[in-house]
Amino acid sequence: MKNLLKTFLLLFIFVLPLGCEDMDDNAIPSSLAVKDFVWKGMNLYYLWQGNVPDLADNRFANQNELNNFLEDFETPETLFSALRVNNSIDRFSVIYSDYDVLEGVLSGNTLNNGMDFGLKHINGTTSVFGWVRYIIPNSDAATKDIQRGDIFYAVNGIPLTDDNYRSLLFSNDQTYTVNLADYSIDSNDFVTITPNGQSVTLTKTPLAENPILLSTVIPQGARNVGYLMYNGFYSNYETQLNTVFGNFQSQNVTDLVLDLRYNSGGSVNTATKLASMITGQFTGQIFAKQQWNAKAQAYFEENNPGSLTNKFVGGLNSLNLNKVYILTSKASASASELVINCLKPYIDVVQIGDVTTGKNVGSITLYDSPTFAKQNVNPRHKYAMQPIVLKIVDKNGFGDYTSGIAPTMPLPENLANLGILGNVDEPLLNVAINQIISSGKRVPQLPNVVARDFTDAKAINPLQSEMYIER
Repeated sequence: MKNLLKTFLLLFIFVLPLGCEDMDDNAIPSSLAVKDFVWKGMNLYYLWQGNVPDLADNRFANQNELNNFLEDFETPETLFSALRVNNSIDRFSVIYSDYDVLEGVLSGNTLNNGMDFGLKHINGTTSVFGWVRYIIPNSDAATKDIQRGDIFYAVNGIPLTDDNYRSLLFSNDQTYTVNLADYSIDSNDFVTITPNGQSVTLTKTPLAENPILLSTVIPQGARNVGYLMYNGFYSNYETQLNTVFGNFQSQNVTDLVLDLRYNSGGSVNTATKLASMITGQFTGQIFAKQQWNAKAQAYFEENNPGSLTNKFVGGLNSLNLNKVYILTSKASASASELVINCLKPYIDVVQIGDVTTGKNVGSITLYDSPTFAKQNVNPRHKYAMQPIVLKIVDKNGFGDYTSGIAPTMPLPENLANLGILGNVDEPLLNVAINQIISSGKRVPQLPNVVARDFTDAKAINPLQSEMYIER
């Protein structure tokens, strides 16, 4: 079965050999079909394939040896986990038993009640409280009495802790009740969460989140400041994103504040287009470079080196800016960081807010088919993988920010003074505007202790922090 030792890599038409020889000498039992797909997909594409002994090209002499290996794993999930490198290196590869769900998350379509939130520990303990970052329009939460800045300490009357917040907030239950509280912090930065007897019941429904939460133009004397809060790089909203920049053009925007503080990532292609809309004067130049595993990289370099680069694109509504102000938080990840890192060699990027997540790697979707694309997919199951397959760097080859990208002006969000998103008095936006108009106003003083979110509504699902390449 030598002909099955070759496959087409997603996104690019090329032939790349699988690792083991003579894999066709033995049949694949139907009970091992999914596991066989997992091993072969990871052997071919996984970024750290060379660092995992069980994924080595010479690990198995034939299909029978591979079958014996696969039988030792109870589920495809346990196999997938065993084939990954240490979680401290690979934090983001995922496998799904239903590719419809995977595709939904990647496009912003999820089962969602519309309350986007962050989670913090109370004074360094294992007790947890949540705070509402924003409410998604047209969601169940949008019809309820809950808004940005609200604090909740319990779900269904059960106080949140390290041990239960996942089961309470991220279960399959369609409906839950959040119990609200008041927040206060004293001069010693000691936080007090006081239940106030109020509660809100929220129900998850199928929801398509438009990543363009806010876009407006703020006149500031001779300057027209465009403000865009953009919460996900979803390709199906690119036309609307281009329209936003067309509106900015028609209103003679001179400066842009791009708010990515709750943007956990998405499509590399969409990120490239956003960067092209911010600029416009670099069409055809290299925006980002891709670095795959050794065998894929070697093939690209020999046969299709152009496929390893993402270039600024033309034909879009562009502002031709030489400086951009980007608002970030610990939740800003993957494609958000890509925009920041890869714009820096070209224009001045003034980053205001907090250190970002630190995700400089990307993924592709692998299906169980002869080419790992969705065409001719195995009809007997719906498993699909989203493994990390590449690292992305700027035009000069820099992409080492796994500890996050530090802001030009540090200003983590303060729950005691969150402000209204899009309002000129909202602290992060206010700092950006004052920089634009050169008012000389100083950045607000940081508290002695900054209690950052340890997770949030998007980060809890690794797939929502993906940076991915689309076919």
